Amino acid sequence: MPVKNRFAELLPEITAWRRDFHEHPELLFDVHRTAARVADLLRAFGCDEVVTGIGRTGVVGVIKGKTDTSGRVVGLRADMDALPIIEQTGVPYASKTPGKMHACGHDGHTAMLLGAAKYLCETRNFDGTTVVIFQPAEEGGGGGREMVADGMMDRWGIQEVYGMHNMPGIPVGHFAIRKGALMAAADQFEITVTGKGGHAAKPHDCVDTTVVAAHIIVALQTIASRNVDPLKQVVVSVCTVETDSTAHNVIPQVVKMKGTVRTMDHAVQDFVERRISEIVSGTAMALGATAAVAYSRGYPVTINAEANTDYAVEVARQVSGQVDPDTAPLMGAEDFSFMLNERPGAYIFVGNGDTAMVHHPAYNFDDNVIPFGASWYAGMVEARMPAA
Repeated sequence: MPVKNRFAELLPEITAWRRDFHEHPELLFDVHRTAARVADLLRAFGCDEVVTGIGRTGVVGVIKGKTDTSGRVVGLRADMDALPIIEQTGVPYASKTPGKMHACGHDGHTAMLLGAAKYLCETRNFDGTTVVIFQPAEEGGGGGREMVADGMMDRWGIQEVYGMHNMPGIPVGHFAIRKGALMAAADQFEITVTGKGGHAAKPHDCVDTTVVAAHIIVALQTIASRNVDPLKQVVVSVCTVETDSTAHNVIPQVVKMKGTVRTMDHAVQDFVERRISEIVSGTAMALGATAAVAYSRGYPVTINAEANTDYAVEVARQVSGQVDPDTAPLMGAEDFSFMLNERPGAYIFVGNGDTAMVHHPAYNFDDNVIPFGASWYAGMVEARMPAA
């Protein structure tokens, strides 16, 4: 099952969809135009059911095979939202909305899954039911969580689910995946340090919150370097520091810091959350200040089920013959993890070639990826639910 000839024929049409989405980027759950276009296309393809408003603005399409003796239901997912970035690609189909762009390739993901849906509606060469899932708000909004909370998995009886993301740096048409943890959990924290403000020329009369904050930032780095097993991945990054004074001669009363934690292991995640509070409170106390930590858990670890990863690898090999089945894990996060927490499945990377990295203003999805990605989506259906 190499790249399907039908996708070579459909490439100009799928590319046109992709570039239309690229010209009209939308953020988070505010993907009304994109979702409406997706729903209209699914209806035009002849999907047996098309439902909008799942997880607020998500779209679900149902495609029944020629037969259904297996009773299997396979889900395929793509994300639809863009990013708040000023585009610098210079392409003729660049974003028409200032400050918004498809800098992560979700326009390509959506177009590839639409192409697969059109092909599956035409052929229906499988025994079971396919559910195509178009998700909003992957970029920080937890759209995957919202679709799951809306009862999507149970409503359509989804038994296994698969997703894909393009990846710059991997050659076009090549695939990469791994069993187990592929992408990290992403948590957030906010630290508020309170001391005694005053004149910068009289620090002895103050409790200097900037000094306390600096000690906390340095101490937090010992979590990765001295507290966690070096063979286990962890990132603790303090990313913003803000004082309640902008004057050059005032010691601030309050300093606020925000940051992120990335982990690949639930036990490490629990430990880091506890250790941040210990370090912050202990450091502040030692220097005469007080401090509070607000810690919130975000996207969970993206974990590929072993058997489903094998299925994904086999189809990828048939599509291109170029698959890395043990790619290195990434400390980025992905809210497809919410779906994988509900059902077994797998998440795979498809190469985008030598382009700017995702989330960069010069990034652009390579349309040459479309036949490979669409073939993999369709191939997963035909492999997991072979025609009777």
